[in-house]
Amino acid sequence: MLALHPTPDGRDGVQGRRVAVTGVGVVSSCGIGRDAFWAGLLGPAPEGKRRVTGLDATSVYGPKEIRRVDRFTQFAAVAAEEAIADAGGLSGPGGLAPDPDRTGVLVGTGVGGLETLEAQIALRSEKGDRRVSPFLVPMMMGNRAAADISMRYGFHGPCEATVTACAAGTHSVANAARLVATGRCDVVVAGSAEAAMAQIGIAGFSNMTALSTSGVSMPFDVKRDGFVMGEGGGILVLEEMERAVARGAHIYAELAGGASTADAHHITAPSPHGAGAIACMELALLDAGVAPAAVTHINAHGTATPANDLAEAEAVAKVFGIPGPAVTSIKGITGHSLGAAGSLEAVALALSFEHRLIPPTAGLTEQDPDIHLDVVVGEARPWTPGPALSNSFGFGGHNGTIVMVPVG
Repeated sequence: MLALHPTPDGRDGVQGRRVAVTGVGVVSSCGIGRDAFWAGLLGPAPEGKRRVTGLDATSVYGPKEIRRVDRFTQFAAVAAEEAIADAGGLSGPGGLAPDPDRTGVLVGTGVGGLETLEAQIALRSEKGDRRVSPFLVPMMMGNRAAADISMRYGFHGPCEATVTACAAGTHSVANAARLVATGRCDVVVAGSAEAAMAQIGIAGFSNMTALSTSGVSMPFDVKRDGFVMGEGGGILVLEEMERAVARGAHIYAELAGGASTADAHHITAPSPHGAGAIACMELALLDAGVAPAAVTHINAHGTATPANDLAEAEAVAKVFGIPGPAVTSIKGITGHSLGAAGSLEAVALALSFEHRLIPPTAGLTEQDPDIHLDVVVGEARPWTPGPALSNSFGFGGHNGTIVMVPVG
């Protein structure tokens, strides 16, 4: 992060501390918890909307309090609990033992508590102003998840919520890594969550023709016809590398770089030929000190919308050549979880380092002949971990990329 190594053109970059990924947690439609999530990514594609089922958030919230917490916050809180436990817990032998003033929380979202907002608008319409819950605002606000996590664990460092549509998770992870790399924090809990499958949200996406009419998510397929809505939350614990090594932490990978750019083109459509995505990936590689030829895998944004998949494919081909690194999109399994997508995919990338496998692109049966990429399909592909990217591109022209590399 922040050009830890000499940049590809030989210039000395700004030096920063190395950043380790030491914990992951996940709530998703294909599995709750990292093991169930990974098994889901390797399994068959589900049918229909990708809703989270079977979530028990009572480990974080009591039975009374939980009624005052929107589902997107519950997703983040449960994922954070797992990620912190996975990183060794807060105390005890080998635990994080974080300094509260040097521990941050960056948890983004696309729309925050949309289900709560919809329900309260309906209640007001039916029964009047006085029946609107006094908890409406704290339930729906986009920073609620970050705030809850900081309060639960007593973290006094930066506590922020990034709201950049489908790039929110990737931006949160990249910005958190930068807090560690620059020395502001030693530990940051980072990620995103989304629970936007309210009727108003589904109607809005449907009427803008973004959703699949077939109900099947088919990233990079010639028959792709839009995304299938999903929901969930992913959290990573990022930690200064020397600190992590000294306490004997399990390290998934090093988060070596990240970048953010804007298309400045259209509120929903990507810039022609993926110009913004090209710049974002190139800047992330520069930040990481990784040459394009060294990249071995890309966890793509891959939403299964005609324009976005083609633009991303063109951008990847421009940066890496044809066929380029092994590419996958997990959205054939998870659907498109909007603001949660980038963090779910960052967790998936960390687990690929762990298992030395690249999950297949579910839903892809006939690759678009205009997409000249090495897309992993059918079965998981054995992988010797090397530098890898995760991409997110959101409405509004928000682009985000992170770079992970093996620890060595």
